Amino acid sequence: MKFPRSLNAYCPKCRSHTPHTVTLYKKGKERTLAAGARHHERDKHGYGGQKYPELKRTAKTTKKATMKLTCKKCGYTILKKGIRLKKAELK
Repeated sequence: MKFPRSLNAYCPKCRSHTPHTVTLYKKGKERTLAAGARHHERDKHGYGGQKYPELKRTAKTTKKATMKLTCKKCGYTILKKGIRLKKAELK
């Protein structure tokens, strides 16, 4: 599915419909020193192995693509709920 590079959307900060730039949301790098990551790493070592069941095959063939809308007027960013599709691109 092709998304427009810019569209008119409601900005809660400006309290009106303003032009927004559209980018696809991408997950940032996970922190290796976060408490949960440290606990999981500790549980993986020694006897007992993996803490959670390892996923052998995925049930779903698509991922949810989330749009990131940035207001051109004030720079406020909103994330638009992702929809399930094979391929998302900006036109």
